[in-house]
Amino acid sequence: MSSIFNVLLLQNTLRTATPVVLAALGCLLTQHVNITNIGIDGMILIGAFFAVLGSYLCGSWVMGLVFAIVMGALLGLLYYVFVIKFGSDEFIIGVALNIFAGGLTVFLLRTIFQVKGSFSGPGIVPLPTIDIPLIEDIPILGTLLSGNTLLVYLSWILVPLIWAFIYKTPTGLHLRAAGEYPDALTASGKSPDKMKCLASVLCGILSCLAGAHLSLGYLTMFSENMSAARGYVAFACVIFGRGNPPKVFFAALLFGFISALGLRMQKYMPSDITSMAPYVVTIVMMVVVVLWERRKKQRGQGA
Repeated sequence: MSSIFNVLLLQNTLRTATPVVLAALGCLLTQHVNITNIGIDGMILIGAFFAVLGSYLCGSWVMGLVFAIVMGALLGLLYYVFVIKFGSDEFIIGVALNIFAGGLTVFLLRTIFQVKGSFSGPGIVPLPTIDIPLIEDIPILGTLLSGNTLLVYLSWILVPLIWAFIYKTPTGLHLRAAGEYPDALTASGKSPDKMKCLASVLCGILSCLAGAHLSLGYLTMFSENMSAARGYVAFACVIFGRGNPPKVFFAALLFGFISALGLRMQKYMPSDITSMAPYVVTIVMMVVVVLWERRKKQRGQGA
């Protein structure tokens, strides 16, 4: 059992959870402005592809991140225009975005790189790992906290920063008011649509950075449909964590732990079962939330 449950399992948990954390942090911003964005899985996939494209064409992981960020901002703006400006159904647009992302990345993969299925090569510059002085020399803790990529540390930093932004700043107050009390926000002279646009663009950027972690920090390659429904998992984490960044973070860590554990258990169990486990846990999380909400309503009616 020591070959399964050790510090490397925890390290893999953090790395596996990172794309879900980033996407979930973006998703919770749109949830606070009353936008249900289920298109983040497509955003993750597009971010993964364009991160590889930027890294490969420019020979720089920085440009890979720039490509992902630009595409994230454009996708977030596109989602805002269709859902808010045109009044389209957010679920239909989200599903359409996911389908579009799958088709677009397959087309570009075959057109630009002339390959099918996946693309990898020495021309792709991966995200560098960062060794933290002093901490890297500490047994166990150094292995766990040091030697990760930039986006792993960014996901940790963003959790308290986004919490402080939402609950402790005037802009965060306006953001929540745009979803809960838009008329009151309008009466105060602020535009709810601007807050929704901001949340949607930030969601796109964070989701595409999640994809960049997959293709440049986790695997150093791009493969078709490599987002593997992580966007839906991120959405489930937001629901389970009730839009609270620390709670969402720990929900994503649970997914990362089950995923990392599943990879190690493949030596002893069929891979189909182990790869299915994280998504089963996600479904259980959603069921728990539904049951908890139902019980809460029953108690309120009983009172």
